[in-house]
Amino acid sequence: MSNWGKDHLGTSSSEPLTAVIIGNGPSGICLSYLLSGYTPYVKPDAVHPHPLLQRKLAEAPGVSILDQDLNYLSEGLEGRCQSPVALLFDALLRPDTDFGGDMESVLTWKHQKERAIPHVVLGRNLPGGAWHSIEGSMVTLSRGQWMGLPDLPVKDWMCRKRRGLRNSRATAGDIAHYYRDYVIKKGLGPNFVSGAVVTAVEWGIPEPSGSGAQDPSPLFHVSGFLTAEDRSQQPFSLCARNVVLATGTSDSPARLGLPGEALPFIHHELSALEVATRAGLVTPASDPVLIVGAGLSAADAVLYARHYNIPVIHAFRRPVDDPGLVFNQLPKMLYPEYHKVHQMMREQSILSPSPYEGYRSLPEHQLLLFKEDRQAVFRDPKGLQKVFGVSLVLVLIGSHPNLSFLPGAGTDLAVDPDQPLSAKRNPIDVDPFTYQSTQQEGLYAMGPLAGDNFVRFVQGGALAVASSLMRKEASKPP
Repeated sequence: MSNWGKDHLGTSSSEPLTAVIIGNGPSGICLSYLLSGYTPYVKPDAVHPHPLLQRKLAEAPGVSILDQDLNYLSEGLEGRCQSPVALLFDALLRPDTDFGGDMESVLTWKHQKERAIPHVVLGRNLPGGAWHSIEGSMVTLSRGQWMGLPDLPVKDWMCRKRRGLRNSRATAGDIAHYYRDYVIKKGLGPNFVSGAVVTAVEWGIPEPSGSGAQDPSPLFHVSGFLTAEDRSQQPFSLCARNVVLATGTSDSPARLGLPGEALPFIHHELSALEVATRAGLVTPASDPVLIVGAGLSAADAVLYARHYNIPVIHAFRRPVDDPGLVFNQLPKMLYPEYHKVHQMMREQSILSPSPYEGYRSLPEHQLLLFKEDRQAVFRDPKGLQKVFGVSLVLVLIGSHPNLSFLPGAGTDLAVDPDQPLSAKRNPIDVDPFTYQSTQQEGLYAMGPLAGDNFVRFVQGGALAVASSLMRKEASKPP
């Protein structure tokens, strides 16, 4: 824990912080960087390849991007993301990356300590968040250079570590190490508190100020506990004028809701397969491991099992050629291993002879139940029941954010309050240029919670939040 945490987390009566950031993954790290006084300016001699953006940037030479109109700058930009500010920041950091280019960022960074805003970043794990819980040898979906944070390219960091990119991509272990290193190298450590579990965020009606005028922003009370190295727990309580939700969505794995799903041989995280393999509980001589799902986590599990020659039954509800499958949306040249899994899914159906040993796919099969004697019961496309003996089951069908610390678990904040909160289908409803909740003043959401699902694009949310908080601070009476 940082000294800041030791000195302040237990004192609920201290002066309110400007912001508490809940979540210490890439979103939280990038926002902390911006709030620590690191300020982006356009290089005086830079020329952006996008003519319209270049013309707009030239209109305000010497003015920080944080102080410009993000709505105006982002107008007219297009790309692989729905967020206009995410597209803007990505275009400034990686001007021609979508065209295969490797042009340097048009930004230069100045550390202006007088612009720093008091904040703290709370995280369960070390800085890097969920990246520390991913099997270290897994290769990232995104290109390595897209995993980087401002002013420290992943490629440069890996060269200094004498590490290399594999097919333009990095391992999850490298990226987790990079995020920890980033916090240290940029001097952000004093703002980070690891081992912090938030249990409640509450807010009330704003109190009138001394002058009688009412501040429109309520005070937020953030409480929880810190887990020390000896596993003891220490409660903490904080007051803040703003709270930023940056917890990601990997907290609560999605479940099938089937009979027997709570049996001890059924798991919802890839790490269970790693543990079982290391312990010798599953081996090439075992009954097959059943992997349920047709996304990238399921594909990672198939690749891991294949690496250790562990037999696999791979079940999924969709047809293999469904355009909605992520495999049908990935370039083959960049993701050869995922296309290998897709090929196996297509060619190694249980209904046809297998060209490979140790793998069978069950396309368009619906799981019905699990039995205590390690049997899984399916309904096939023709309506017939099939039963398979298995050694272990991995249900990898996505995950949901856990916002149980918010009133109503945050459901009132979603785009559609009547549906479950979902990063892909029903994120938190935020203003696209500030990332502030449309339902609650002073409450922000970024990253997957706001619908930005790739590290490359979560940084735009950080830019939007930082710009908004700085405008609020500037408008406060002296």
